[in-house]
Amino acid sequence: MNRTLAFVALCLPLLALAAQQPNILFIYTDDQSTRTVGCYEDSFDFVKTPNIDALAKSGVRFARAYIGSWCMPSRATMLTGYHQHGVESMRMEGEYPGSAYDPKLSPFWPAVFRQHGYVTAQIGKWHTGVDGGYGRDWDYQIIWNRPKHVKNSPNYYHDQLTEFNGGAAQLMKGYTTDNYTKWAVEFINGKGRNKEKPWYLWLCYGAVHGPFTPADRHKGNYKAVKVPVPKDVYPPRPGKPKYVQKMEHWKPKNGEPVEKKVRELGPVGMKDIPGRPLRDWIRQYHEGVRAIDEGVGRVLQALKESGQDENTLIVFTSDQGFAWGQHGFKSKVGPYHATVGAPLIIRLPAAKANGTAGRVVTEPVSGVDLPPTFFAQAGLPLPWKMHGEDLSPLLEDPKAKRTVPAMLVHTGKIYGSATAKIPPTDDPMLYHGPGVPWYVMIAEGRYKYVRNFIEGEVEELYDLKRDTEELKNLALQPRHAKRLKAYRGKAIEELRRTQAPFLADMPRPSTLK
Repeated sequence: MNRTLAFVALCLPLLALAAQQPNILFIYTDDQSTRTVGCYEDSFDFVKTPNIDALAKSGVRFARAYIGSWCMPSRATMLTGYHQHGVESMRMEGEYPGSAYDPKLSPFWPAVFRQHGYVTAQIGKWHTGVDGGYGRDWDYQIIWNRPKHVKNSPNYYHDQLTEFNGGAAQLMKGYTTDNYTKWAVEFINGKGRNKEKPWYLWLCYGAVHGPFTPADRHKGNYKAVKVPVPKDVYPPRPGKPKYVQKMEHWKPKNGEPVEKKVRELGPVGMKDIPGRPLRDWIRQYHEGVRAIDEGVGRVLQALKESGQDENTLIVFTSDQGFAWGQHGFKSKVGPYHATVGAPLIIRLPAAKANGTAGRVVTEPVSGVDLPPTFFAQAGLPLPWKMHGEDLSPLLEDPKAKRTVPAMLVHTGKIYGSATAKIPPTDDPMLYHGPGVPWYVMIAEGRYKYVRNFIEGEVEELYDLKRDTEELKNLALQPRHAKRLKAYRGKAIEELRRTQAPFLADMPRPSTLK
């Protein structure tokens, strides 16, 4: 009897912790910029995202979130808590988007949540090695494994080869955004999980990635809207690095920008259409967000109807943004808000949410900050030292001070210790996307700093308060020399703190006297 009582006494604290641990719903979209979400200041007037906006009203919105530079490293960061240069063994191999990693060298933290009693689930796009991790990292998994099914990898919106809980891939019909939503609602309602355990669901929408296909019901929704033309859609772009100066995806025709370059259909179906107006691309892109917003509404309604709403942490973000004409781009990757700035909204469980509804955090944050936040909110210790920091203090007080600046590091298709040697300027491995070289970006307070890893290139410094479109490079103005030096030092310190392998090999910029 005494042994039984002792056992019960030992288990009571664990049961109490389990009862308090929140579910975590992590909604992760693809290539979705802040301009597509109505509650963001830079969104277009015609944008309609009522469900995402309602989430922001009930939670905390982050004005400047830099989750990643492109799809694969963003997801690697979400799974490890490391910047790209810290994700060991991750690598591209075979035909794009083929990739692989060693789970012993690069463990993913959802496995740790499993060990602590969480049911872990992932639904949607998978883009982090052919090994999806079912049974090791995930208890429940429905994924479109792009690296494994290379020939099917362009099928972002229809006819996806889909794996259910590690089984053989099945060809699934239907609009993928709607499919993912349906499966997420089923999981929330109890399918594939122990209802007595807390859960973590990573819901990865493939929209609004190229080829930017809206659901049939949304095609033409924005046909008549007016779309503003970015100020620097055409060169010259004073103060920008050489590769941005040469960015020419658009040319003027009849007073508006139209598609200029022509290339073969790529692995993601992002075919250039010469002569197509920029405004038509933007309308189509934004129409693709409508189904995401509807999906958000459906999963949030499922939480309420199942009685789980009050004990669920909800996070909505995207792997990065996407530029349409800003600085001449038609892509992500570049170190600008237009290209990588992502929406980020966090709504705390009811017990912690008092007074947080509608708050806006202006302090910049990074993708590496999200995994530590999940662990903190779940009341679990970090399994290893991650690169980011818990955002909970900012959720409780938007004016709280971070101990480290937000950082984004882009090392193309190379990861971990393999980044020790920076490729020479004539090596294609130095670049990704539309010729974007490796870089480090630091954002803290109202300023953002960029250093490209090309010998003799200019550094960049922007005042995010006065120059929200990042058009004026303050690094070239002598009166900002002291501030430039300070932010250069912050970047070096963060690279040192996160043990960046390439730190001693960084090329010297022309602005470093």
